Amino acid sequence: MQVAIRKMGNSQGVLIPKPILAQVGLVGTADLQVRDGVIEIRPVHVNPREGWADDARRLASRGDDALVWPELANASDDELVW
Repeated sequence: MQVAIRKMGNSQGVLIPKPILAQVGLVGTADLQVRDGVIEIRPVHVNPREGWADDARRLASRGDDALVWPELANASDDELVW
């Protein structure tokens, strides 16, 4: 598919048709790179648990890491060997 390169402010750009964006899963932001003279646009894949370890350490340092529902234990939980 050929597309026109258009002036956009002080830059230039290409309009990407909505079906193509949907086909590759581009929403919101994208990773843009040039490799061997080819422009690559890829979806950004973020680890959904990124930052959890830092948040857990922060909560523990404030003493705010107690169980939320400690009363919901099972009767035989004391017998479990970890």
